[in-house]
Amino acid sequence: MTPRSRASSILSSIVTVHPHEVSALIHSSSCFFFILSAYFVVLPLRDEGAISLGLTNLPGLFVGSLVLTLVAAPVSTLIFSLPNLSKSKALVLIHRFFSVSLLLFFVLWYASTPGNSNSKSKVSVVHSTVSEEGKNVGVSGDWSDHGWFYILVRIGFFLWVALLNLVTISSTWARVIDVMDSESGSRLFGFVGAGATLGQLLGSLFAAGMAWLGPYLLLFAALLMELAAQASKGIIHEPYHKPEELSLIRGAIQNQHGECDELTKSTLEGPSPRSPSSLVKPRLCVMLDGFWLIMSSTYLLYVSLFLWLSAVVSSFFYFQKVTIVAETVASPQGRRKLFAQINSFIAIFILTGQLTLTGRILTVAGITAAICSSPVVSFSNLVALSIWPTWIAVAISETLRKVVTYVVTRPGRELLFTVVTQDEKYKAKVCIDVIVQRLGDATAAGLFKLFFSNVSKQSSAVSLYALPVCILWIITAINLGRRQVQLARLQAASMP
Repeated sequence: MTPRSRASSILSSIVTVHPHEVSALIHSSSCFFFILSAYFVVLPLRDEGAISLGLTNLPGLFVGSLVLTLVAAPVSTLIFSLPNLSKSKALVLIHRFFSVSLLLFFVLWYASTPGNSNSKSKVSVVHSTVSEEGKNVGVSGDWSDHGWFYILVRIGFFLWVALLNLVTISSTWARVIDVMDSESGSRLFGFVGAGATLGQLLGSLFAAGMAWLGPYLLLFAALLMELAAQASKGIIHEPYHKPEELSLIRGAIQNQHGECDELTKSTLEGPSPRSPSSLVKPRLCVMLDGFWLIMSSTYLLYVSLFLWLSAVVSSFFYFQKVTIVAETVASPQGRRKLFAQINSFIAIFILTGQLTLTGRILTVAGITAAICSSPVVSFSNLVALSIWPTWIAVAISETLRKVVTYVVTRPGRELLFTVVTQDEKYKAKVCIDVIVQRLGDATAAGLFKLFFSNVSKQSSAVSLYALPVCILWIITAINLGRRQVQLARLQAASMP
């Protein structure tokens, strides 16, 4: 048995996969595995760097992330649109670019860390060292406590990691959708997603066990991104038949009918260039098209509101998590380790839920219950954090919230787009995923800064201010779920 046949046999016992899909499936899942591993290896370092700048400055970083995203999104689409660059090579170029950038950030981080550089830009070595050791870092921290070099590196790294997460994942999904049609995607996307979750798990475990390495984690992340670039080379479409078989079949058909019709060609060769999967190929005008489609549809406006509220609450939880951990854990290494451990526990439960519960829950409970589950759990978590603002409560609430989100609500959220037109699926969805969610992040940043800095200095009290947002989120989810069910019934009734 050849290695390819052996791999096909193993995969067939897990997922329904055809022989010509094995290579693309393995490389797609591997690519996401390496991307998520790299991201979660550096995520605790990013969060610790943000804490060192002072928690009151954290909302401003989220606003900066929104601005950088609005600039970078068209650039990433332009790379895929270059006529002399194949889609496969473009994806390799994007992953390799971020791999090299992580190496650069390692040099900058190491040079800007007190004790590792003789830079005169620091305010004082003694004072900065105290901050780096975590003895003088808290909610009252200020950028003036550090030198400009230290500040710029931490700000740049925070924004860059957020950009890495957005661009590499969205670009890889665009490529995966381009080589798989809707039928194969319905069978194989779950396995691809499991590869991403496994990457999150192993990346978080590595970061937790190696938290003492500090900025040296960037070197491992750079290696993982290069492996992602290598894996992306195999995300290609393979024909259903070998080239020689295609020639024989075409010849036989041409002898009988003169020439192959379009339907026969599509069956033999896979998706045509004009198939729905090709519609997701990025274009610079896709954002404007998507915005117009959203404004023209009441249903999509409800979807946008739902996702905006989701992003607001999710980012609010992030601020709460970082604030509480900063107040209760003094050591930077301890904070990095705790962040990584929380991410590890979350990944374990998500992976288990994706493989065992997602399909059953959606089938039995329905979409309304699925998309309502996250706002209900978030409401409960906010109450819990207001009563018990400790890192243990953070770990429990963060795990529960994300498991419910990725096991139940996220699959239900994707079902919302099954009752819209093709243009709305591929154009409006991109606009919602990129712009609406980043706007939600920026809104949460502004609200948190307002409540924490000007209204209440206690993280436990700030949690209560987000409760009205959760209530609005629940009401929106109920109405949206009912509307989706109605549209699905109309769609089914109109089909022959």
